[in-house]
Amino acid sequence: MRRTCVVNITYGFGKVVGLPFDQAIERVTQLLRNEGFGVLTDIDVAATFKKKLGKDISPYRILGACNPTLADRAIALEPSIGLLLPCNVLVRQDEKQQVHVEFMDPIAVLALVQRADVEPVAREVRARLERILEAL
Repeated sequence: MRRTCVVNITYGFGKVVGLPFDQAIERVTQLLRNEGFGVLTDIDVAATFKKKLGKDISPYRILGACNPTLADRAIALEPSIGLLLPCNVLVRQDEKQQVHVEFMDPIAVLALVQRADVEPVAREVRARLERILEAL
């Protein structure tokens, strides 16, 4: 299956991966772990919509990823930055059965803080997420 970079969103980046949905979840979780991230939350949006709205949608899960060392650095600089954490990773399947893995762009999101000393943390997180994307 072809791999396509997502270039049309200013708040994230990602690509179509040549994996079935469940394997994409497993692979991205392992790659996050390899980069020091744990998955703190796993929101199954499709299951929630089915249960709460009776609506069927394609598989759609949001993983809340956190690297404790980097989160500690960010929180030490700006205690309220927790409002912007953890980093969201979206795994979704489209109507063509293609699986997308997309990452929240920490540089774009943490720019909301408007503190130059937070930028190096955001850049380090972004670099780790880019390595994960490359490995997918």
